[in-house]
Amino acid sequence: MSDPLNAFVPEDTVNIEGAPGGPLSGLRFAVKDIFDVAGHVTGGGNPDWAATHGPAETTAPVVSSLLEAGATLIGKTNTDELTRGLLGVNSHFGTPVNPAAPERVPGGSSSGSAAAVAGKLVDFALGSDTGGSVRIPASFCGIYGIRPTHGRIALQGLIEQAPSYDTIGWFANDADIFAKVGGVLFGAESGEQKPARLVIAEDVYEIASAPVLKAHEKALEALRSLAVESESLSLCPTDLADWQKAMHTLQQWEANRSFGDWIDATNPRFGYDVAQRFVSAAAMSEEEMKAAEPVRQSHRERMAEVLTPGTVIVLPSAPGPAPLKGLKKSEMWNMRWGITALTCIAGGAGLPQVTLPLCHLDGLPVGISLIGCKDSDEDLLALARQVAGRV
Repeated sequence: MSDPLNAFVPEDTVNIEGAPGGPLSGLRFAVKDIFDVAGHVTGGGNPDWAATHGPAETTAPVVSSLLEAGATLIGKTNTDELTRGLLGVNSHFGTPVNPAAPERVPGGSSSGSAAAVAGKLVDFALGSDTGGSVRIPASFCGIYGIRPTHGRIALQGLIEQAPSYDTIGWFANDADIFAKVGGVLFGAESGEQKPARLVIAEDVYEIASAPVLKAHEKALEALRSLAVESESLSLCPTDLADWQKAMHTLQQWEANRSFGDWIDATNPRFGYDVAQRFVSAAAMSEEEMKAAEPVRQSHRERMAEVLTPGTVIVLPSAPGPAPLKGLKKSEMWNMRWGITALTCIAGGAGLPQVTLPLCHLDGLPVGISLIGCKDSDEDLLALARQVAGRV
């Protein structure tokens, strides 16, 4: 298979035909190289992880469900090392090309999956989202992406980073295909219905640049036209940095529990950024972790208060367009903090978030996102289809 985008893992050829006659028949998909496929090594974007793990004995249930629904699996895609990145840069295997902006990063850690979809090498692709790893590449590459309600799709048969934040998501170019995949994985598709209340997140838009708000105007107008009522308010009663710090602390703590013993035994090779994150995670104290937990709980309570039944929150998916390749480490680090100030909102509360590719700034994608109540995933997918027809 030709791969001009460096989207796929080159050493691992996977091609499994889907079952005939299913709802996804005729569609081709790819999976991030953290999902098990029987007989293949799950490489996780790190050569030492691949070298110290044998081929998977079974296929991840989420992958099997898609195959049983008729979709054909054509490959495994590149990822930031052990999902520990947001920009899509991998020091071992290179950076997948962002088809919407080749001189810019694709976003990560589900970078290869996003590139494969945006470049139309596949119809849809699986990724994972812990701190933004589907939502950010979807925004940067100009495609649909979803982080489902936490726990809605079982975390079985994949490399887990921070289980209390990890989710399985997917990308698509087409709103109908995007929803069809949800129909298979959630068991049902939701019919079209108007949100009872649309909330525009003022404090989140303050983090994004003013041009992003302007770029979102047409999509916001379409969303308002679909809602029964709309209003603007601030989500966080203190500062979004409080929610962000709590998520960072707890995610680091869990990542160290997931990989710390393997790192200690293997002394693996990591890119500088990933190594730095693991060193920081290993130094995290139990006291820091315990102090972050009440903040996460108050975060969840506040979001439950805002998200009354039928409410949908609108916010930018990322602070701006994809950054240019080759930035200094200090610049990349600052961008990471700006990004997670937005992604922590749904992530910390375990809520579903859909990123829509409806807006552009100077010709570059700038995604607009919808957050819904817990388990309202199907409603968000249905709303995405409705809005796509109006922008």
